[in-house]
This record gives sequence, C-alpha cells and structure tokens, in this order.
Amino acid sequence: MRSSVKIYLAFLAGICLLLVNMNSFAQPFSAGTKKVLFLGNSITYAGQYIVDMEAYCTANYPGQKIEFINMGLPSETVSGLSETGHAGGKFPRPDLHERLERVMAITRPDLVFACYGMNDGLYMPFDKERFQKFKEGINWLHATYAERGIRIVHLTPPVYDELKGGKKGYAVVLDKYSDWLLNQKKAKNWEVADVHYPMKNYLEAHRKIDEVQQINGFALAADGIHPGDVGHWIMAKAILLYLGEKKISTAPDVLSAIHHSKKVELLKLIAEKQNIMKDAWLTAAGHKRPMKKGMPLEEAAIKAAEIDEQINSLMK
Repeated sequence: MRSSVKIYLAFLAGICLLLVNMNSFAQPFSAGTKKVLFLGNSITYAGQYIVDMEAYCTANYPGQKIEFINMGLPSETVSGLSETGHAGGKFPRPDLHERLERVMAITRPDLVFACYGMNDGLYMPFDKERFQKFKEGINWLHATYAERGIRIVHLTPPVYDELKGGKKGYAVVLDKYSDWLLNQKKAKNWEVADVHYPMKNYLEAHRKIDEVQQINGFALAADGIHPGDVGHWIMAKAILLYLGEKKISTAPDVLSAIHHSKKVELLKLIAEKQNIMKDAWLTAAGHKRPMKKGMPLEEAAIKAAEIDEQINSLMK
C-alpha cells in the first residue's frame, strides 16, 4: 500500500514538474532574455506596438522581467538612401549605419527586432538599385548582430496605404521588400516575423466592407504610413504569434489579450515609461536627426524605476 502511495506521489511530482517546464517553455522569451531592443523608423519610435507587447508580457508573465528598449529613429533607413529635398531640405534621412555601433554598445541586447523598409524605397516606384541598397543594408544589419551571437528577428515593413498616402505604386514596392525578407527564412535560415501581410489583409478586408456598405474612409494610417492603435496592435500580435503566443490569435486589441482587472492603468504606466526612456536612449546613443533631446539616461532610469514600482503594486 505504501509503495503504491509513493508511486502515486512520484507520478504527481512528475506531472507538476512537466507543467512547470511547459509553462517555462511557453513564455514568448527565453529565460536568458533580459533586454529586447527595437530598431526602426518613426513607426517604431511611435512605439505603441512595443507598449502593447510589454503590457501583454508584464500582465501574463509577471515573473519574467524584461527591459523593452525602443531605439526607433524617425525618417531612418537601413539602405543609407535619402531623397533630394527630404524634410524641405532641412536634413537628409538618418542612416542606421551611422549609429548602430553606439546603439549596440549602450544597450547590449539579448534580442533585437528590426523593422525597416517603409522609408527605404523613398516613396517612389520600384527601382532595382534602391532595392539592392535595401538588401545590402539588411544583410549588413543581420551580420552585425549574428557575428556577435545576438539573436535578431527581422520584421517586414508595415503596409503602405496608397489611398491615404497618395504615392501610387508604393504599396507594391513594400510587397516586394516584404517578400524578399520572408524568403530569407528558407534561403538563409533567418528569423523573420511578418507584420506586413497581416496589416495588408486587414486593410483590404475592411475596404471591402466599405464597398459593400457604400462608405469610404477606413484606414489603418491616416497618412497612409503611420498606423494608429489598431495597426500597432496588428504588429504586436503578429510578433507575439511568431513568438508562440497562439492564444491571442483572435484578440481584436491589446486589452482583450490582457487578463487583469487594472489593465487600462497598466497600459498607461508602460506608455509613460516608454515615452521617457525612448528619448533618453536616443540622446544617449547619439544621432544626426533634429528632434527633441531626452533627459540624461541615469535620470530617466530613476523615473522608469519609480514607474516600475507603481506597475508592481498594480499587479499584486
């Protein structure tokens, strides 16, 4: 009888251990991931998709403390290209090549998400030379991190809406850039998370609804480029799905994906922290684009820690 009890208890212990291991495996980020860096242009700098991801992970995986670092720089390209008269001739587009080494030195990430392409075609019809510059830039970016053993996940560029943006033919350019990136998954065994086609499919589906209802006006981005909250959630969800979070596949917005009584307050606090830190990080690393100066990184870190304390209290 006692031996049967021992066997039963051992069986239960094994099941508990298995569940613990499964829960650990199910987390979107590995146990060794402490710093996650996001590189990109103004869409990344706006950063709502990063806020959504951090809020989701904070609420659903409170035991895993991860620093989400937004280093998106408005107007930036990875191709090094800039159109004549950009920003009214005030400054050329920033080039990631100019600042990447400083970004790497100051952030020391365990994982990088890179989202380029929207600016790299310069809002002009498809051109092989511009496309080649984009590919060269992405290959350089990938090698820079891969050679140091740092995991990098490329994101396809967000969708461009010609109806709102007005640049005819540019949606096809970003289709081509996205297709090339997605092909690198098989060609070079790269990690590539697709945000482009989920956004495009959503946009096209809602435009069809507009046609049926004989209305016009649905858009993910008012200017055809910079998505609002819905577009940013589609991006965040696509990345989280890539990381294995299948349970959010039907969530229409970030609040639906967070199961916590104070999720609205949580989202606001994380947005506040991200807004402080992104400017501090950019200023500390340095760049050549005219924009507002962030507070010193040490001072910003103190304020971020204070907000983290509020978040921890909220989550109890």
